[in-house]
Amino acid sequence: MSKVDQGGVSVRELGHFINGQHATGLSGRFEDVFDPASGQVTAQVPMGDAADVAAAVAAASAAFPAWSASSPLQRARLMFKFKALLDSHIDELAELVTRDHGKLLSDAKGEVMRGIEVVEFACGIPNLLKSEYSDQVAGDVDNWNLRQPLGVVVGVSPFNFPMMVPCWMFSLAVACGNTIVLKPSERTPQASMRVAELFIEAGFPKGVFNIVHGGGATVDALIAHPDVVAITSVTSTPVAEHIYRSGTHLGKRVQALGGAKNHLVVLPDANMNQAIEALINSSYGSAGERCMATSVVVAVGTIADELVKRLAERVRTLRIGGGMEPDLDMGPLVNAAHRSKVAGYVDAGVAAGAKLVVDGRDHKVPGHEQGFFLGGTLFDDVKPGMSIYSDEIFGPVLSVVRVPDLASAIALINAHELANCVTLFTGSGAAARTFSRQIQVGMVGINIPSPVPSAWHSFGGWKRSLFGDHHQYGQESVRFYTRYKSIMQRWPEETL
Repeated sequence: MSKVDQGGVSVRELGHFINGQHATGLSGRFEDVFDPASGQVTAQVPMGDAADVAAAVAAASAAFPAWSASSPLQRARLMFKFKALLDSHIDELAELVTRDHGKLLSDAKGEVMRGIEVVEFACGIPNLLKSEYSDQVAGDVDNWNLRQPLGVVVGVSPFNFPMMVPCWMFSLAVACGNTIVLKPSERTPQASMRVAELFIEAGFPKGVFNIVHGGGATVDALIAHPDVVAITSVTSTPVAEHIYRSGTHLGKRVQALGGAKNHLVVLPDANMNQAIEALINSSYGSAGERCMATSVVVAVGTIADELVKRLAERVRTLRIGGGMEPDLDMGPLVNAAHRSKVAGYVDAGVAAGAKLVVDGRDHKVPGHEQGFFLGGTLFDDVKPGMSIYSDEIFGPVLSVVRVPDLASAIALINAHELANCVTLFTGSGAAARTFSRQIQVGMVGINIPSPVPSAWHSFGGWKRSLFGDHHQYGQESVRFYTRYKSIMQRWPEETL
């Protein structure tokens, strides 16, 4: 990675990572990577074209025969070495995440550790790939099954978790015997590049894990490549649908996670203090740039007025600053364009008639005047027809919707086209059981905000929050990254 001077400021010029080494982009086109806290350009990332894609896929294809023939135990031992390297580089990786994305360093460390958890799960691949065997299913006939790798897999990861989500993808893909080409977000590319270096340092063969940077055209080129057999992605819903339709049209296996509009329901019997803190952390942590962030609080019955009052008090006192600074609640948004988009949703909410209780559009952070900051924002009296209710805003904007009872809350949530995660705060076990069974959402929390499943379970939503049949990581990913094969055999009798 060379450095170039741009306007007196030294910035890194990134390359792709192909066949175990950094590779210069063939297109000659670059995009800027920003430090969201300062607004300054810190790196330039190449925008891959068809030639870059072809080189990466060729490396992955060449590595596949030997890698797929290696034993699961060999793969696991390399994965253990890789995990140890990740453990020893947590601080470095977290800082790269914060520098690119803007989230607080404490949030970034949490992200890195959640990524490592999935790598740790992948270390158990010999057990995860065990098959079933049936003796004597017919006269001298035995029947068993195998799970075999697919081939070259493509991973398309989002800007908001540049370390964790790639770990979901490549760790299990390669543990199952596949090779992979990762297309990380061009907004936050640096953590994945460092991870790729550590991957080689752990001893993995060259070509097993490759990276090509770029935008939508790069993704389309990867999908269209005839040697790519499967695509896994985490993106917005429109992009996820495009990837799913494009990939399945070409006969490829696709797992495409989309957007979210996550509700948190507060019943009158809930512990109010716990609910308030959960809402603040879930809605405004990482500036709301999480697919598990709460963006709608559903206030049930008489609790609404007190809930809004106390939320407003907390939102007004959020500590906002640069991600590398200590003792803060929230950092900046990822770039200027996204900040403008989020502010535009606030404008639309006001125009639609929602009550703007706390307005963060003019928030300034001393010493970071050029940063991409937007203060915590809170709306009340939001209605389902408003864009701030229907759309994934992906920013520090929380909407309060008032309903009379639990049944109305369930009906409201089930009517939304996005169904990633949902939470209920209550003191009633009966209400929790009813809610858990009736709600049509992929991940459910009871008195737990942002209910991200453990690494040995699986992550994913329902409806237009997921296109495809498999959720991410856990046993679901083992199924996605392998083909099931049934084998029956009979041996003719011999004279012994």
